[in-house]
Amino acid sequence: MTTLAPARLSQRPTDAEHRVLMSSFPTGVTVVTSVDGAGRPHGLTCTSLASVSVQPPTILVCLNVASGTYAAIAQTGAFAVNLLRPAGRRAAEIFSSAVPDRFSAVRWEPSPAGVPWLAEDSFAMAECRVSAIHLAADHAIVVGAVDEIRHRTEPVLMYGMRRFSRWPVHEGDQS
Repeated sequence: MTTLAPARLSQRPTDAEHRVLMSSFPTGVTVVTSVDGAGRPHGLTCTSLASVSVQPPTILVCLNVASGTYAAIAQTGAFAVNLLRPAGRRAAEIFSSAVPDRFSAVRWEPSPAGVPWLAEDSFAMAECRVSAIHLAADHAIVVGAVDEIRHRTEPVLMYGMRRFSRWPVHEGDQS
């Protein structure tokens, strides 16, 4: 068995090189939502979502610390993840844009705890309580304990190679 020495980089990758690397990795599309202390909704499109634990149910999202959504989550300690279906592409585009009042452009409803759920655009939604926040560069890794889930079997909206696609649901798939 051959052991390879770790590669040594002569220089750090550029921002453009990093973007190319990460855009090559397809992922599901999520809109992360919250409300601030005044009850105003905030949200952004996010592809950095992962499961941390099944027992207890725990997820993480990575958010820019300069975003209003991160500020609302840090203030109130609650957020939702809205896992988008292909019909939710317009919501993904709205929540990734500079549209000032994103929630006036989509239909939403409050979750049991009052964070915005995009029920029409999502195949699944989870309501979370913040259990930890870890700062990393200009982003925060927000860990959330999942308190409530709504789910239906539908295709998944995917994003990769700088374009949207769909992951189909096949007959016989179980949810």
